[in-house]
Amino acid sequence: MIITLKDGSTREYGEPMSIYDIAKDISEGLARVACVGEVNGEVKDLRTVIDSDCELNILTFDSDAGKHAYRHTCSHVLAEAVLNLYPKAKLAIGPSIDTGFYYDFDMPPLTREDLDKIEKEMKKIIKKGDRLEYFTLPREEAIQMMKDREEPYKVELIEDLPEGETISFYQQGDFIELCAGPHLMSTKQIKEFKLTSSSGAYWRGDEHNKMLTRIYGTAYTKKADLEEYLEYLADIKNRDHNRLGREMDLFTTVDVVGQGLPLFMPNGTKMIQKLQRWIEDLEDYEWGYVRTRTPLMAKSTLYKISDHWYHYKDGMFLLGYDNLEDLNNTEDASREIHGVQDLKMIENDADSDVYALRPMTCPFQYYVYKARQKSYRDLPYRMAETSTLFRNEDSGEMHGLTRVRQFTISEGHLVCTPEQIDEEFKNCVRLAKYCLTTLGLEEDVTYRMSKWDPENSEKYLGTAEDWNRVEDAMRTILDEIGLDYTEATGEAAFYGPKLDIQAKNVYGKEDTMITIQLDMFLAERYDMYYIDKDGSKKRPYIIHRTSMGCYERTLAWLIEKYAGNFPTWLCPEQVRILPISDKYDDYAEKVFRELRRNGVDVHVDHSTERIGYKIRKAQMEKIPYMLVLGAKEEEENAVSVRSRFAGDEGSKPLSEFVRQIVEEIETKAIRKKEVEEKKKREL
Repeated sequence: MIITLKDGSTREYGEPMSIYDIAKDISEGLARVACVGEVNGEVKDLRTVIDSDCELNILTFDSDAGKHAYRHTCSHVLAEAVLNLYPKAKLAIGPSIDTGFYYDFDMPPLTREDLDKIEKEMKKIIKKGDRLEYFTLPREEAIQMMKDREEPYKVELIEDLPEGETISFYQQGDFIELCAGPHLMSTKQIKEFKLTSSSGAYWRGDEHNKMLTRIYGTAYTKKADLEEYLEYLADIKNRDHNRLGREMDLFTTVDVVGQGLPLFMPNGTKMIQKLQRWIEDLEDYEWGYVRTRTPLMAKSTLYKISDHWYHYKDGMFLLGYDNLEDLNNTEDASREIHGVQDLKMIENDADSDVYALRPMTCPFQYYVYKARQKSYRDLPYRMAETSTLFRNEDSGEMHGLTRVRQFTISEGHLVCTPEQIDEEFKNCVRLAKYCLTTLGLEEDVTYRMSKWDPENSEKYLGTAEDWNRVEDAMRTILDEIGLDYTEATGEAAFYGPKLDIQAKNVYGKEDTMITIQLDMFLAERYDMYYIDKDGSKKRPYIIHRTSMGCYERTLAWLIEKYAGNFPTWLCPEQVRILPISDKYDDYAEKVFRELRRNGVDVHVDHSTERIGYKIRKAQMEKIPYMLVLGAKEEEENAVSVRSRFAGDEGSKPLSEFVRQIVEEIETKAIRKKEVEEKKKREL
């Protein structure tokens, strides 16, 4: 057989050979670092025997597949170590992930000290250097073996495998793991690893199942690479909004309130208030929106008209119905609802008195539009609302502020003529980009055109022709704007395609921050129209959009972006006054009143601590400006300025400082940290 290698060279063998033996034949060094093989484009275990001509690529840790096998092997070492130290622990699953690996165990929660102890045991196992042996068993034998080893989760996994599926295992010493592989040849190949954290995780990600203990770790071939990654993790920890936001007293959560229902502290409330006032003034006075205020709930009938009820009911919070199971049986799947013309069909449904907390604002604003007849002269009619919405998110999906069950959003709907739709859509994009730029976030986002899935057309309103027409129109608009965007099938709303502006959190998880959407069906469903120049009734086009998105998610994003060192205009406390003793309290009060009169958020530290301590405390609390006041400052009507941007900025007349900070706040300037920049230049 002829083996064609990646570089185009060939090797000829007269008998079947394992991938590992071929690697060894090429070079002993290659065999030592080989992790997996790629045979005709398919990743294979090094133990795989090749018996016919093929193309072969030997993959090391530098490849994604190599990292997967390397780290997956490390997860097996972790499992063996845990069983050695905690014999009563039960094994669940232990895959590799992009950043390392994890393993779920049925055992009590672990401390950092416990993880350190497990690491020591793992090092012993690696030093012993057991070979990993691959074998398969018939289904019943596999189940019995796992029963004999008292591993109920493995039994469940095997029983869930399809009939005829190969049931494979890997063994290292006395440790046996249900696994499809691939794996390294020996545990001794693992060089550098670290157990990074431990948390709870529901079995199979289902909150109705038992909570397990998950151990996260990572592994590298080089110590320097591991250290670099651990530094990266430390930075993530420092930026994680779920931790930092609590430390900074921005928000908290309480079990008796409920999961996904954050309580905003005064500091966090002030930040959201600043964002909200800015956005509302921007929309109302510069972009031509009218402001609405609509109910937080509505009868099921409202949502049935649009079809939201049948698409999203499982994610709604329902009121006024005792038996949810009966509620689920009230809808007639064969009944087609086309809008308000079918109101008589639905208004007397058994669930017509059921109310739902609103998961969206569009049906409410449509009735604001419909309250008075509109002509073409009234369009575009741009409605904006700071909307509180409710969505019954799965427990496993919620995290900090990025995904919650109650959130507030800068929502809006634009009702346009066909001739206006292009420019209005472009303006929605311009507004979103302006908001992102002002917040310093524009470079952190990507753009995605979210399309329907023609393979699952039953999930959407309308025909393929409708969707192709509107998606082509959106694509033309985006190209004219010059956006660099991707396309994603199946991510559209059921009533239209959308532009999703995406961003990643510190852990790399991507979320939608801002959405701008074309709606091609709901105007008809709600019988929305305008009187055209010729006196005829015409259906308008509708754009759904957010200018900045969800305030909770945006705050989380800002915390992680700036590690809590927010631009001055957003800070809940912009200036802290530090009198060096109580003798200067009267002057401190004068400075305080002058700053407050000019709209600056300022506090006075009246504590009896030494001034050095007061400065360090303010720095730790990420206050942008500290004003030190003593005899000289009082005499000269000045302030001694320290900032987190430039350190000691020296003495300034009070009037000059007030002018400078007011300008910084009003222009929403993002001042860089000059101290660090200077150090970088010196290096």
